[in-house]
Amino acid sequence: MKFNKNYFLLVTGQSIANIGDVLYMLSVISTIFALTGSAAASSFVPFTITTSMFLSSLLTPLIIGKVNLKWILASSQIGKTVLLTFLCLSLHAITVSNYYLLFIMIGMIAFLDGCANPIKQTLIPHYVKDEHLLKANGISESVTQTIQTIMWFAGSLLLVALGPVQLTWAVVGLFMISSMLLCLLQNVTHQKNEETGKLEQIKEGWIKLFQTPVLRKIAWIESVETIAGTVWIAAILYVFVSDALNVDEKWWGFINGAFFFGLIIGSVYCIKYAAFIQKRVGTSIFIGSLACCVVTLLFSFNRFPIIALILSLCIGFFGQLKSIPLETIIQKSVPKEQLAAVYTSLGALGTGLFGISSVMMGILSDIIGVQMVFMLSGVMLLIGTVVLFRSRKLFT
Repeated sequence: MKFNKNYFLLVTGQSIANIGDVLYMLSVISTIFALTGSAAASSFVPFTITTSMFLSSLLTPLIIGKVNLKWILASSQIGKTVLLTFLCLSLHAITVSNYYLLFIMIGMIAFLDGCANPIKQTLIPHYVKDEHLLKANGISESVTQTIQTIMWFAGSLLLVALGPVQLTWAVVGLFMISSMLLCLLQNVTHQKNEETGKLEQIKEGWIKLFQTPVLRKIAWIESVETIAGTVWIAAILYVFVSDALNVDEKWWGFINGAFFFGLIIGSVYCIKYAAFIQKRVGTSIFIGSLACCVVTLLFSFNRFPIIALILSLCIGFFGQLKSIPLETIIQKSVPKEQLAAVYTSLGALGTGLFGISSVMMGILSDIIGVQMVFMLSGVMLLIGTVVLFRSRKLFT
């Protein structure tokens, strides 16, 4: 894929923002725990983020037809910069009696993130030719996952060295750089919706989602896989490491790290063999889906930490082998002008289901045991794989 200025600015700007997001989350969670001494209060942060992103995904269609996509993305990052600056200035006044203000700020920042994420995926087809889409998605994913892997380790060291306040100020600087890069993006033409009512704008993506056969099937499969995937959240995985593997918490970090490393390997594989996968998109998605199902079932029965590491890496690898080609199919399935509405609907569906099912999986792990929950996840993935196989003609 030849150098593309706009794609480079988009990926670089979002990557810098992603670095800032990880560091900011570490600072906020550390601050909340220091104030309250409660792990439960800290664990409420992901719930706040998920809820805000869900609401954002529902409401974003109202501005898609009225504001250029490039400026929606840039403005959301500028808004995050302003909010985080205000948070830094307010941190000294946050106490145990008013720390709920942190959750309000977290929710507002997550709301802007929920707006930005579908726009990023929508802009890639505007800046990249169709024949390079799979490779472009692979590069974007590999950069994102590499950042996630490195920054969750390096961020902890930076937090110790700088402290929450100084680290958050550093994130403000990163957000400023990201905002400037995103402002340099080329404007893209987009269909205006001035004559469409607000409810119709919100419904547009959902209607397209269910009227397009391949998108309808993708939405169904991703719904099942989102529910199944919540077994990998930190809280449930921590219980599995403790109860099923009978090892200390450091293995929890190792297994998480192996998963992210698998995601990186999967992304690099999709980049290197993009032309090969492009000709066999349906096969790649099916193999990735089936392998994730088998590996999850094996993980549920496993008692050995080293094997758990290998299986976790495989989940990451095969997950990318499925999700990157699937992303490319979504981007090619509807006109570019309708992509943003489709992505916001998929985002709302995903965040809504994830928020609910993560709570349900946590409750089930207490009732039937954490290994049975992983087995249930494998069975759900098998259902998704069967549906995928029966609909394979849609994915050619």
